[in-house]
Amino acid sequence: MADALRRPLSRYAGPIAAALLILFVGAAMLVGWQRYNRDYVVAVEDDGSAVTKIIAEKIAGASDLRVSRLNGTIQSTAQDVRGFGWLKSDQVVKMPYSVDYFIDLSGLSASDLEWNPKTRTLIVNAPDVAPGKPNVDESRRTLVRTNGVFVTRQAGEELSRRASAHAQARAQASARSPERMAQARGYGRTALSRLMGAPLGAVGFGDARVIVTFPPERPARRGEQWDVTTPIKDVLANRQSQR
Repeated sequence: MADALRRPLSRYAGPIAAALLILFVGAAMLVGWQRYNRDYVVAVEDDGSAVTKIIAEKIAGASDLRVSRLNGTIQSTAQDVRGFGWLKSDQVVKMPYSVDYFIDLSGLSASDLEWNPKTRTLIVNAPDVAPGKPNVDESRRTLVRTNGVFVTRQAGEELSRRASAHAQARAQASARSPERMAQARGYGRTALSRLMGAPLGAVGFGDARVIVTFPPERPARRGEQWDVTTPIKDVLANRQSQR
């Protein structure tokens, strides 16, 4: 019986596989066309002139807590060589930039919260502060200096692209420096202490102390012994039920 059923099904295996292959190829081509249309096709008016418009946009939720922002001005340089080495050009640009620092609260769970009833202290073992993508504001450039005997349009575009990329990389490196990360963690500690202290104060623990630690700091705390007897969520629940 099973063989009798298997024989008709095997007859359609080839066409089904071919149909699935065509479906996958068609889906890949559609996605490729949509990306090409988004990135390279110029939107125009009825008269053929290019128009400023939103091509694609997407909004999404976030669980990141912004704790600080780094602001500054950056100088970026770029070089370009064309024409078998005969056409050399360079560019110097100055422009403002900013980098935001975040703590991903989605990575914070109940197991990261410790309560010391003797000292009425909440220890928050938080995820580390992370810098976001640098925002280099090229619309507010204060200096653009391009040198070269003959700078072609393509060379000018390449110089601009390289200067922007160099500025992004330099701003990112500055934001991740030990000094800046330490400063951002200080602001993050203050922001999280306020955030975690609010529910404690609401249930009568207004005098409780909140200690925030980040991953680079926690190895130094391994020798300390905390009297942690009750999860903080149970402490808050019990305190609320008594009111």
